[in-house]
Amino acid sequence: MIPETSVHFPPATILPFRRGRLIAVASGKGGVGKTWLSITLAHALARAGQRVLLFDGDLGLANVDIQLGLLPAHDLGGVIAGRASLAESVVTFAAGGFDILAGRSGSGALASLDAPALARVLAELRAATALYQSVVLDLGAGLDRVVRRLAAAADTLLVVATDEPTSLTDAYAVLKLHAADCAGGNADTRVVVNQAASASAGARTFATLARACGAFLGKAPAFAGVVRRDERVRETLRRQGLLLTRHPASPAAADIEQLAATLLARVVA
Repeated sequence: MIPETSVHFPPATILPFRRGRLIAVASGKGGVGKTWLSITLAHALARAGQRVLLFDGDLGLANVDIQLGLLPAHDLGGVIAGRASLAESVVTFAAGGFDILAGRSGSGALASLDAPALARVLAELRAATALYQSVVLDLGAGLDRVVRRLAAAADTLLVVATDEPTSLTDAYAVLKLHAADCAGGNADTRVVVNQAASASAGARTFATLARACGAFLGKAPAFAGVVRRDERVRETLRRQGLLLTRHPASPAAADIEQLAATLLARVVA
């Protein structure tokens, strides 16, 4: 592992944007590639010219730093405890051109947060959207109250699923609860099918999930896109690298860049 770089500009010199966009990435279960997708999406948005923060929102099983080979000096645990602000805890991942707020693996689940601590996290997220054009929030897997509250605060929720029946069932549960949490609002909820055998296979997987949502929830989520199964993803993970740097012409890299372009197109529109 390598130590992180320091923040690339002092907080006092950050020039605020018009409010940026908070993109939360969720899944009902682990093992669907959610954290890898969050990292690679943050990288793709940065490559597209966005100022990006990747926020590891899983205190109990955080692994953004592990996947990137970082040793962060500060993390989300310090922010939650009130020992440091987000600006003091953020580090720059120079290789990717984006900033990171790391989580703290093994220090306790976000589900145990009390109301004041959760309010601090939400306040820091809102503050970040004044400093970044895109904040990618990697949520913990599962359906606990804190994950749901953070998801409800997002401008866009990306629900990651695979073609595994258990993944589809869990994705449906996430979508159902999110619809209830955002009742009456204009929630932008989209599904990403990851590790698909092909683009058409991924589209069929989404169609299965969309039919269930339409039948039982009265509304189907939007289709964000497909990320095809690609052995170069596994190789990149082993090397704690970035797919768009190591294998920019790979199928999965093209799919992630298309996902980023689709998200950015909506902002422009």
